[in-house]
Amino acid sequence: MSGTVIRKARKEDVPQMLKLIKELADFEKGLHLVTVTESDLLRDGFGKNPLFHALIAEKNLEIHGMAVYFYTYSTWNGKTLYLEDLIVSESSRSKGIGKQLMDEIIKIAKEQDVHRISWQVLNWNVEAQKFYKRFEASLDDEWLNGRLDSDQIRRYKNK
Repeated sequence: MSGTVIRKARKEDVPQMLKLIKELADFEKGLHLVTVTESDLLRDGFGKNPLFHALIAEKNLEIHGMAVYFYTYSTWNGKTLYLEDLIVSESSRSKGIGKQLMDEIIKIAKEQDVHRISWQVLNWNVEAQKFYKRFEASLDDEWLNGRLDSDQIRRYKNK
């Protein structure tokens, strides 16, 4: 999308960021699982020690997409940039915004001397898989995702 600017997210972007998060969750059939709030995003992304960073794709003062990422560490590879979500609003897809966001993520990884960029893509999201393969990305079908949600954490009793 010509004229789209990629910039760092600001506090005032949070309402639109949450809207994009919910749009993606709805697309991924998980809207009912979204528990994050604007307050959470403000605290966790814009406080003294941010837990995440975000890039915004903006044109004519309207947000069309975003990339949310944070740094983690791989015992095999070292510093890793984890791309939590790359979201382009449905009405703005196929206009190059995703590529602009991914280009900026790769640029940041190079500047930060990151040894790996990691993310997840749903096995049924063929369009997203095609998108990432354009960057010569490896998509791994060997590893399974493990997690404990907040209810599981609360219920756990050390035995």
